[in-house]
Amino acid sequence: MSVSVVTGGAGFIGSHLVDLLLAEGHEVRVIDNLSGGHERNLEHHKTHPKLKFYNIDINDVPVDSNIFSGCNFCFHLAGIGDIVPSIQKPLDYFRTNTLGTIKILEAARNSGVTKFVYASSSSCYGLADTPTDESHSINPMHPYAMSKYQGEQAVFHWSNVYGMSANAICIFNAYGPRVRTTGAYGAVFGVFFKQKLANKPFTVVGDGEQKRDFVYVTDVASAFLAAAYSKTKGERYNIGNADPKSINNLVALLGKNEVVYVPQRPGEPDVTYANIDKAKRELGWKSKVSFADGVAEMLKNIHQWEDAPLWDENSIAYATKDGFRYMSKR
Repeated sequence: MSVSVVTGGAGFIGSHLVDLLLAEGHEVRVIDNLSGGHERNLEHHKTHPKLKFYNIDINDVPVDSNIFSGCNFCFHLAGIGDIVPSIQKPLDYFRTNTLGTIKILEAARNSGVTKFVYASSSSCYGLADTPTDESHSINPMHPYAMSKYQGEQAVFHWSNVYGMSANAICIFNAYGPRVRTTGAYGAVFGVFFKQKLANKPFTVVGDGEQKRDFVYVTDVASAFLAAAYSKTKGERYNIGNADPKSINNLVALLGKNEVVYVPQRPGEPDVTYANIDKAKRELGWKSKVSFADGVAEMLKNIHQWEDAPLWDENSIAYATKDGFRYMSKR
C-alpha cells in the first residue's frame, strides 16, 4: 500500500487529490493549517480509515516529523495565493511559499520519500507568449509568482543535490467544485456564482474578451498522480485544457444577469494558454472535462456559494487599489 502526504490537502485542489488518492488505495496524511477557511472540504472523509489529518502550518513541521515516516509520495500544494495581497504582504508569501516549501522538502528528504510533486503556477511565466510551453522564459510580475517560482527552484535544487526524485505541476486556471470563494483577485467563479445567486450584475474585468486556460480540478488531480507515478525527474509539466475560453463565454454559460465592466487590471495577461504536449507525451495525461461540462457540473451545486462575499464595483475597486498602484508602474 502506498503512503502519501498531501500538504494543503484540505484546500481546493488538494482535497480533490485526496479523493483520488484514497480511491487509488493510498494511505493519506493531510497537512493543512485551515487558514483558507476550507474546513468542510474533507468532511466526507472524516471517518475514512486511511486518512489522517494534521492541523499544522508547514513552517512548523519538524524536519524529522513522523508524519512522513514510511511515506512513498509527497504532494506539496500548501501555500497562499492572490496577487494584491502578495504585493501588500510579500514577507508572508515568501515565508509560506518559498521557505515553507524548503521545510517540507527537508522533512520529505529525511524520511526517504520516493517522489516529491510540487504545485507550481503559470503566473511564473508572467505575460507569456502563447501557447506557452515549459521552455518559456520566467518573468514573475508580483511577489506571489516570484515566491512560487523560488519554491519550484528549491524543489529542483533538492532533486539535483540530494538525488530526490521530484517533478512540478504548473497549474493554469483550475476551476471546479470547492473552488474558494474569497478574494476579488481570486477565482472568478466565486465572484460570479455569488452574484448570480443574489441576482446582482456580473463584474467583468476589462471588456471580457481576455481568455483563460480553464482546467477542471479533477483533471489537475490526475496530473499530480501521473507525475508521481512517472519515472521522470526534475521536470515541470504545464497543466491546462489547451483551449482558452473568454470571460464573456463564462458569463454566457452562467445565465442572464446584467453585466457591469470594471477597469482592466495591470500586469494580467490577455490570454493564458498551456501547451500540454509534454504532459501528454511523458505522463500520458490529458484533460477530460470540457469547459461547458465543468461549468454545468458546478452550477448543479451553486448553493455552495451562498456564504461567499458579494462583490460589486466599489468593493472590487477598494480591494484592488494596491494592485493598480504598483502593477501600473511595470
